[in-house]
Amino acid sequence: MTGSTPGRGGTPRLRADAARNRAQILAAARTAFRESGTAAPLDEIARRAGVNIATLYRRFPDRDALITQVLLDGFTLVLHTARTAARTAQTDPLAAVETFLQELVEHRDLLALPLIGGARTNDPQARELQREIAAALEEILTAGRARKALRPDVTAVDLITTAALICRPLPHLPPQQATALAARHLGVFLDGLRPEPTRTLPPAPTHEEMAAHLALEDGPAETPTEP
Repeated sequence: MTGSTPGRGGTPRLRADAARNRAQILAAARTAFRESGTAAPLDEIARRAGVNIATLYRRFPDRDALITQVLLDGFTLVLHTARTAARTAQTDPLAAVETFLQELVEHRDLLALPLIGGARTNDPQARELQREIAAALEEILTAGRARKALRPDVTAVDLITTAALICRPLPHLPPQQATALAARHLGVFLDGLRPEPTRTLPPAPTHEEMAAHLALEDGPAETPTEP
């Protein structure tokens, strides 16, 4: 008489398959959203992931759920990167900013949706992640102001906006050229962060103002009907 043993039966394998399918769907969604925006057909995302459309819907019941998860994954990555950089800000704030931006450039394929703008969501977890990102970046800037290593009028919104612009996909450029261009823009921005600027910046929106503009007024957008 045979039977399943702990760790070798059907359930662990099913869980592993489910986790793999979920990861493949999210990877395919990031690619499709990067190429075609969030209106990319869900059946095309399923095809790229190597699963059928029923499997996609079991993992993500509608388009909004899939978009939200891609956003959450991106924001989680940004938060981890910001907190890691903040730990070095007390000794070298400018290097902390550089580390933050360079890490995002290196992992920009995981940031398929813009860091600000683009797809919007009222998901409370996404809003909390955004607040925590702003707080971590403000910690870096506070250390920079205290050490007079960063110009005093730069805000967390400036860092987030710059990260979004530098990480923006450039599909018409070969990868090496796109990476070199991102490195150039990063260098220009870092030089602009140094104290004793030659020009005064116009007023910047606060994180709260940005979040208010990005929130959905009437709840999540309707899910487009799939063919």
